[in-house]
Amino acid sequence: MLSASRPDLSTAVWRKSSYSNNEGGVCVEVADGYPALVPVRDSKNPHGPALLIPHHAWAAFIAGLKGECPAGR
Repeated sequence: MLSASRPDLSTAVWRKSSYSNNEGGVCVEVADGYPALVPVRDSKNPHGPALLIPHHAWAAFIAGLKGECPAGR
């Protein structure tokens, strides 16, 4: 379970998805360096909200995108 306090993301270093382009496509950014969490935001709205995804859930999500998760998980 996540703590009730949110990390300060004001100094976060965001990196854009390698699938993003400069033509206004669907873009996400993630920030590294937050233990147990992966901050995710919409690159078209950098001052908007960020989702805080538990690290294990993000790893499972990425593995699923790569087709590395066993069926039914």
